[in-house]
Amino acid sequence: MIDIKLVVFDMAGTTVNENNLVYKTVQKVINQEGFSVSLDEVLLYGAGKEKHTAITDVLTACTTNVDIKTIADKAFNNFKVALETAYDEAQISTFNGMEAFFESLRKHDIKIALNTGYDSKTANKLLEKLNWKVGDQVDALITSDDVVNGRPNPDMIQMAMAKFGITNPAQVLKAGDSEIDIMEGKNSGCAITVGVLSGAQNKEQLEVANPDYILNDVTELEGILFR
Repeated sequence: MIDIKLVVFDMAGTTVNENNLVYKTVQKVINQEGFSVSLDEVLLYGAGKEKHTAITDVLTACTTNVDIKTIADKAFNNFKVALETAYDEAQISTFNGMEAFFESLRKHDIKIALNTGYDSKTANKLLEKLNWKVGDQVDALITSDDVVNGRPNPDMIQMAMAKFGITNPAQVLKAGDSEIDIMEGKNSGCAITVGVLSGAQNKEQLEVANPDYILNDVTELEGILFR
């Protein structure tokens, strides 16, 4: 078995099946400001990022407006309200086999951390909807509120490592559904980086970051870690 002590999984699109609701909401609030950006553009330029940064980057890449900051600030404030409503109304689930996969990891003494570009309020609402608890299904939750620098910086992964006294990133695996997840793992020195096709980005977009594996879904890691 590969000597992995900690896995760091992205949430939406990787462990949580929410059908890109967050990025559809980003698209909605941007277009409410008079633009016409597509969901594909939002996924390309915003996937995996802290959401104010995602909105700013989508506006920068896809519009010619010179007052990006003002529009991004307004759109982000609208986004927080709109996403809370959307998550209250939406059906949110795990991907098939996720909880059994978590149990398998923990039986092998591998710690499970979720990390996310969501703020703490949104991330914890997702956990509540799934009936997941830190200390039960997962061992840690690290959100964009917990660090100074979001993805692709290594801050969230380093925080997760510190929680469990892990000093060697060669014992850490990072998996996510966006290029920026993979970049985060590489910037942290993770032994293994994994892209999954269950969420925001397609194979060609994930390949840009050169992950060690691209899988249909994250539960396929069981055959890699425990072969």
